[in-house]
Amino acid sequence: MSAVRVTDNGDLVIGAVTIPASEIEVKASTSGGPGGQHANRTLSRITVAFTPALSEALTDLQCSRLSATLPAVLRVSVATHRSQNKNRIDALQRLGERIEIGLRIPKRRRPTKATKGSSLRRLESKRIAGRHKAQRGRPRDDD
Repeated sequence: MSAVRVTDNGDLVIGAVTIPASEIEVKASTSGGPGGQHANRTLSRITVAFTPALSEALTDLQCSRLSATLPAVLRVSVATHRSQNKNRIDALQRLGERIEIGLRIPKRRRPTKATKGSSLRRLESKRIAGRHKAQRGRPRDDD
């Protein structure tokens, strides 16, 4: 489904677009929550940040598409694994998926017309509903 992968040197490949590792800011920090000394001392949480407007890997059209759909700076934090390397790969993968979604060109909706039969069925159901509602009122004097 997803055409996102991370190369060995840290580059992010999204379909035909390759974003070099130098354009992605990677920060490591301690992950919160329980875990004792391991969680308090190990820099295992990874936060990656990418600014599409400053990227030389993207065309002007791609930059404008991303700026229209995503924030100016994309940030993804991952602290699900105990390993910093696994969190880095996971964070880059998630960043790539967000960029891929932002670069997608939405399909154009083709307006359709109701068929003759569906129009007739709708009008008939409206007539029936109208008759039912008319019967709810007070009886007329001439009845």
